[in-house]
Amino acid sequence: MQNNRLEKLFEFLTADPNDSFILYAIATEYNAINDDENALKYYLQLTEKHPAYVGTYYHLGKLYEKLNFKDKAIEIYQKGMQAAREKRDMHALSELQGAYNSAAGLDYEDD
Repeated sequence: MQNNRLEKLFEFLTADPNDSFILYAIATEYNAINDDENALKYYLQLTEKHPAYVGTYYHLGKLYEKLNFKDKAIEIYQKGMQAAREKRDMHALSELQGAYNSAAGLDYEDD
């Protein structure tokens, strides 16, 4: 089933190679099947070709955290927060801020 979805997504990408949503869907599909290398490849393509596609930053940051690249995750969350501010996407900004705080160790609670 997964391969069929990826196959279809690549058909869509061939038809419209500059479609940010298709790149995002491919990256997310690879992420869902734990193909970290390809997920990373497509998330990075998104940040390079479509830096305003805010949804990328949260998932790329989480992938970096999963791969134990906390500094890269923090950097990506920061870039995502900036992109969210520029788009005035307060929901995405809030999610990215929470992920950033967690990765940076700023989400502690008073005992």
